[in-house]
Amino acid sequence: MSTQGFGPVAGSAVFRGISGQKKIIMAANIRIAHVAKGIFRAAKDTGSAVFMELARSESDLSGGYTGMTPQVFSEKMQAAAEATGCDVWALHADHISVKKGDAADVQATKDLIDAQVKAGFTSFAIDASHLFNFTGKTVREELAENIRVTTELAHFIRSRMHGREFGLEVEVGEIGRKDTEGMILTRPEEAVEFIRALNENDVFPQVLAIANGSTHGHVYDALGNVVEQLSIDIPQTKAIAQALRDNKLSVGIAQHGITGTPRDLINLHFPKGDIIKGNVGTFWQDVVYATFKVYEPELYKNIQEWTLEKYRPANPGKNDRQIFDGNCKMAIKEFYKEIYAVEEATVHAIEAMAYAESLVFFRAFSSEGSAALVRRTLP
Repeated sequence: MSTQGFGPVAGSAVFRGISGQKKIIMAANIRIAHVAKGIFRAAKDTGSAVFMELARSESDLSGGYTGMTPQVFSEKMQAAAEATGCDVWALHADHISVKKGDAADVQATKDLIDAQVKAGFTSFAIDASHLFNFTGKTVREELAENIRVTTELAHFIRSRMHGREFGLEVEVGEIGRKDTEGMILTRPEEAVEFIRALNENDVFPQVLAIANGSTHGHVYDALGNVVEQLSIDIPQTKAIAQALRDNKLSVGIAQHGITGTPRDLINLHFPKGDIIKGNVGTFWQDVVYATFKVYEPELYKNIQEWTLEKYRPANPGKNDRQIFDGNCKMAIKEFYKEIYAVEEATVHAIEAMAYAESLVFFRAFSSEGSAALVRRTLP
């Protein structure tokens, strides 16, 4: 925690502050830290609370694919917050994914959580949505492993936080999972049963991630061109939120996979207040790479060539644009030193772009003024 008052606040305090408000708090996945100051400056100027986050795949004990361990990420975010004077933000461990659910997997996850707690994280997203029992005869049976692992990890986080408040997000539907008929969407009864079971186990998340038609990263047409993401099922999202309310289950919805969703659609049609957290990740990576194209063309060319050479064999039938877009995140760790040694003018341009784009996101999310609401709830 910063000694100057710009360290992260508890994620739970942010959600408590906006309770009852038609606001969505942006959660920015900062794969390349150059965007952080621009986002923080926009948050301060608009009075918006904000989450800064990385997923397990992006930041683990070996640095994930961003090259940032939890400690390094925490230090970079706290330095950016102090430099900009942004005081209402949470440090969020996104997608703490558990894929197998066996003892070794759970222990490795606890080791990561330990490192995140020590690094000063104030919010955690347990993602055991992969542990779905397709042969279960009831909803509770289908979700049993997810419930078990989520409960165990939530209690572990609480024990490691030693009485300190923290944000908790859980996930009931694997984001972007498809079958032969398309996207598999979370049903209202799944969300209700999942949260009810967790509450019975003394786990009370503030946010629930659902599968509602979004996907991480870009969306492509049949020719491999990037297109707008219009697949988020808003009526289904509203139905889930209503079912949770009808069952007196106090939890908001986290909208994952927002990159590519038109911001005018977000502004006019997203059920703000039902959705209370909106994840924006690949978008910020795109800001950095678009700037590199002009300011650091040699570095961009090296990143592009490395990505295509490495991932083209595994992606037959895809064009180079799609292969690069889908895999360029893996180049961040490979070119870590070069990325963080770019010219000051490059960093300045990235910050300016991130600032301007954040203003648009904060307006689309109606998060302006949320920081003051959160401050009222802080000790």
